[in-house]
Amino acid sequence: MSSATVRSAHASPPSNAANEALVPLPADRRVFRWHDHASLWFSLGVGLLVMQVGSFLTPALSMQQALLAIVLGSFIGAGLLGWVARIACESGLASAGLMHSVFGRQFASLPILLNIVQLIGWGTFELVVMRDATVAIGRQSGTMSHDWWPVLATLLWGGVVVALISGSMVQLVRKVIARVALPLVVLSLLWLSWQFLSLAFAQGFGALWNKPGAGGMGVMPALDLVIAMPISWLPLVADYARHGTSGKGALRGTWLGYAIANIWCYSLGVLVALVLPSADLVTALLLAQGGLIALSLILIDEVDNAYGDTYSGAVSTHSLLPRLSVRQWGLAIGLVCTLFALVLPMHSLEPFLLMLSSVFVPLFGVILGRLAGLGEGTQQLLTRARAVHAAPVAIWLAGIAYYHLLPLIAPVLGSALPTLALCFVLTRLLVPSPRG
Repeated sequence: MSSATVRSAHASPPSNAANEALVPLPADRRVFRWHDHASLWFSLGVGLLVMQVGSFLTPALSMQQALLAIVLGSFIGAGLLGWVARIACESGLASAGLMHSVFGRQFASLPILLNIVQLIGWGTFELVVMRDATVAIGRQSGTMSHDWWPVLATLLWGGVVVALISGSMVQLVRKVIARVALPLVVLSLLWLSWQFLSLAFAQGFGALWNKPGAGGMGVMPALDLVIAMPISWLPLVADYARHGTSGKGALRGTWLGYAIANIWCYSLGVLVALVLPSADLVTALLLAQGGLIALSLILIDEVDNAYGDTYSGAVSTHSLLPRLSVRQWGLAIGLVCTLFALVLPMHSLEPFLLMLSSVFVPLFGVILGRLAGLGEGTQQLLTRARAVHAAPVAIWLAGIAYYHLLPLIAPVLGSALPTLALCFVLTRLLVPSPRG
């Protein structure tokens, strides 16, 4: 079915004809090949926040247990990202379009709105992370001793995100990330890995490798913590994958790129925590020889995480209020994130953001259960969408309750994987196939 046919068929509501987020992307705008997806998602998978979460796995777990959780969690989590990427690429739909096709035209506004809130929150949090790292680097180099430096650093990084969002997302991925940022961040990660592995061998790598965990966290809850990072990107991946030329290429590139980055950054966080257990992550990285340069390059790469939140937030907001373009909404959201980073206590709001993210695990369990294997049939679901699809909505709401109940009744299992699996299976069993 051509995009023109979809536009004419999707006559309700009328504004959808001009809504870029709710119609399939035209073929002439689908240019990402598998290596473009891989470059993008490797870059998005690298971040100081990922390393910080990795450092939380020890000393509760041994190094062996932590690495097992990291590899399995990254493989599974990145695979879920790749699965959604394939659905989006084959259908040409953004995340908002997928939600409309599964949950109904009117009800989809609720998860879309929640997604916008979490994207603004995480975009703000990324600016705070970049600000704190910039101030730490400045103090280490002796150039940032004034109290107003944090404000200036926030405005600086917020301005960079706003400047990037005013340009082309496709060109940013293909020319800036793939050709410039990616090689630099790989070199930085290689250098830091070499430095901390050298320190680990100097301290006795065998002793660190065989050191038992202190307890307090099992492997399954640790797996949950690792999977949390790739799952947090599930509401965003379709907004980029729809620009791909091949569903299989989107799957392979997204899976490979993000899995490698997640494994690398989580493992580096574990290694840093083991060899320098008393230092916070940024300070520990700065203590490495050449750490100032390496951390600065990783910090520059961190910009694409804030950009990713801002761009996807703009696509979702455009789906609700299409009078402003995606670019105009991107500029507005970038400015809002910068303002919030200046005034809100974001570190104390992190638990709220993690709780808000939990609603998207069952949400995408339902989406995968409904759309897996449909290909362009997803477009037909969108054109036939009613105001509310009761069964998917009920499964999603039950999944949210199950996600929060499971740690109370079976904490050893974790929450993410059991909830996603339950929602997927229930959707396959209870929601009629559109081909039936």
